[in-house]
Amino acid sequence: MASYVLRRILVTIPVMAIVALFVFSLLYIAPGDPAAVIAGDQASPADVERIRQSLGLDQPFLVQFGGWLWRILHFDLGTSIFTNLPVTSMIAQRIEPTLSLMLLTLVMTLVVAVPLGVVAAWKAGSWIDRAIMAFAVSAFSLPVFVVGYVLAYVFALQLEWLPVQGYTPFSEGIWPWLQSLILPSIALGCVYIALIARITRASMLEVLQQDYIRTGRAKGLGQRDILFVHALKNAAVPIVTVIGIGVALLIGGAVVTESVFAIPGVGRLTVDAILRRDYPVIQGIVLMFSFLYTLVNLLVDLTYTLIDPRIRY
Repeated sequence: MASYVLRRILVTIPVMAIVALFVFSLLYIAPGDPAAVIAGDQASPADVERIRQSLGLDQPFLVQFGGWLWRILHFDLGTSIFTNLPVTSMIAQRIEPTLSLMLLTLVMTLVVAVPLGVVAAWKAGSWIDRAIMAFAVSAFSLPVFVVGYVLAYVFALQLEWLPVQGYTPFSEGIWPWLQSLILPSIALGCVYIALIARITRASMLEVLQQDYIRTGRAKGLGQRDILFVHALKNAAVPIVTVIGIGVALLIGGAVVTESVFAIPGVGRLTVDAILRRDYPVIQGIVLMFSFLYTLVNLLVDLTYTLIDPRIRY
């Protein structure tokens, strides 16, 4: 097990190196001269040249990449072009709302989606199964911003149960913090719930047809034990895989959700940086999210051995 963990960690190093190369290349992938784009239409040639020098664009590509990578290894993500603040500090100031939104969405998704998938598999072919799958298809088809605006209109503007927008830090109380995240979490989690519910149903249907399930029923095991102890445990590997893959949905959806509900998180920072062409901030955020996604995939691989003893590395 320890050797496998070490191998997986070592494998992530070239992956992150490739990601870093792509992130750094954003300056060159973007159309036009990055310095001219940042400077704007009214800038003088001297202004454009000053920006080129500040970004190091007057140096060879490999020299620029090597220097940028060396700073990354020292946890230096650069400096914002427009605010002149360290990118690391800007992300640190915005990370709490984003992590809170993603963690609450993940917990809510697991609490809702897995039982829905189990019940749908248990009642396969019934109206309950069809209703759950209809909800899953509908939720998966609706864009996050549409769900967000509908929720805000109904529960915030009409019923006035929850705040329309903004974020309350956890330090100011659990309930105010939770109130500010309920609607964004539901909007962000709809697609995730639909995805996990469908995969749970499919995986459970396959397991419920196995011989040991029929043997358990013949021995008089209760339906709850069969579904949640024996069947769900053996169906968990595909579910955990989709949970890990779905983190990409959370990362991408957080950008839209934070914009809809005016949450001052990393997603909102990303939108602002893109609109202002603040490339150091964009690079830092993309690199951070890529590292987070790679770390989640590593944890998913390690979880396999805990939920299924047949898997050994």
